[in-house]
Amino acid sequence: MPSHATFRFDNSFARELPGLYVPWRPAAVSAPRLLYLNRSLAAELGLDVASLDGPAGAATFSGNVLPEGAEPLAQAYAGHQFGGFSPQLGDGRALLLGEVIDRQGRRRDIAFKGSGRTPFARGGDGKAAVGPMLREVLLGEAMHALGIPTTRALAVVATGEPVYREQALPGAVLTRVAASHLRVGTFEFFASRGDLESLRKLAEYTIARHDPAPLATAAQPFLALLQSVSERQSALVAQWMNVGFIHGVMNTDNMAISGETIDYGPCAFVEAYDPAAVFSSIDHRGRYAFGNQPAIAGWNLTRLAETLLPLLADDPEQALTMATEVVAAFPARYRAHLLRGQRAKLGLRRGEPDDDAADAALAEDWLTLLHAERVDFTLGWRRLAAAAAGDEAPLRALFAGTGAPDAWLARWRARCASEDDGAGQASTTAGIARARAMRSVNPVVIPRNHRVEEALAAASDAGDLAPFEKLLDAVTQPFDEAGERASYAEPAPAAVTASYRTFCGT
Repeated sequence: MPSHATFRFDNSFARELPGLYVPWRPAAVSAPRLLYLNRSLAAELGLDVASLDGPAGAATFSGNVLPEGAEPLAQAYAGHQFGGFSPQLGDGRALLLGEVIDRQGRRRDIAFKGSGRTPFARGGDGKAAVGPMLREVLLGEAMHALGIPTTRALAVVATGEPVYREQALPGAVLTRVAASHLRVGTFEFFASRGDLESLRKLAEYTIARHDPAPLATAAQPFLALLQSVSERQSALVAQWMNVGFIHGVMNTDNMAISGETIDYGPCAFVEAYDPAAVFSSIDHRGRYAFGNQPAIAGWNLTRLAETLLPLLADDPEQALTMATEVVAAFPARYRAHLLRGQRAKLGLRRGEPDDDAADAALAEDWLTLLHAERVDFTLGWRRLAAAAAGDEAPLRALFAGTGAPDAWLARWRARCASEDDGAGQASTTAGIARARAMRSVNPVVIPRNHRVEEALAAASDAGDLAPFEKLLDAVTQPFDEAGERASYAEPAPAAVTASYRTFCGT
């Protein structure tokens, strides 16, 4: 069957980085069937959406028919996995089809996941199951709706073939869109081999792709690249922390240079606030616990800095000094991004440098209160907005002792009043405006873990996509609690959350 989908490919990675990939073709599947098509994203990419529906789309997104101009390849990369270094990992079940320039002039990768074994498969079957691929749709689209940089799912196709894990599961192929698939592990691949010429080409390619304007004239472009990645990652992880997202497997091969969230494997959202929360079945020691994520991001940045040392300066000591300054500045950059987000969540419109310590303490004490009282993280923030408008009852209902937040609320109200002009405005008009602003940044609907599992089980076990589609509609409108979406705001029973575990799906 010919593919009628037109992708305007311009495959710079294939042209410019030989030695960093193996040309490869996706495995044919027996009975492709389109389960999901992200029509708005397809239009954003300049694709003919109508041509992608039905059998033609299923053939294209399963890999049975390659669009004209595609150059499928398996990317090579290394990576630190749970702290241990693997010099060669690579795309074991993924293929980069190529790159397109979208309607806004942005270069975007189009890639398959679950398209069969590659030379980097390391004994795996290269396949994927329906459940984990639909999970990537739900989580990625939820993060996009929350304004958090992320890769996105363009399509999911059922293969009509079983995938064997603990049991036989229906197979699927995901088509993923990313700013790029360059990772810290991509740099580690060449650095660990001492291939400085290829490392330099990779760094120059990365600058041209992700930071062409600001770094083109930089006196130290490779140092500026490290600084740029540091800024993107500190901002990203701060956003994760402000919505309660746990990535679950922050290995260096899962840290994108672009600053996008990538690889939604054993990820989850916290419910009752707990910095030690871990749901991943493979994170036995809590390395990637919720509260550890900022430190791990800094650790990963250090690994990137190590790869760039030979490019920073001929003098090793000078190069080390330059890199160390960037790495040492990461915690402060993260805290600045975190506080900026927390101020918005608290309804604070202004923040002078002199207020930073007090505002950070106010936010931290709020989190301490949520933790001590086992308050749902998402609902705690959301109902604080109701309190800003004068209705404290919904917030107090979350606490075992309704008087528990009294002292903190008094501090918060005093801080809010310091921004308001005059007692009259402070009492009513300012409170309503503040509540409205808080509701625009504090979601009421997130991909609740039990809801995600319910939707995926229905799709995988019974072929019923209705729960998935309803949940997707809810999580892509996270600030709207109207109608049926209200039911998706409720947390799971504590016993369910306590036993909840996530898996990689490989």
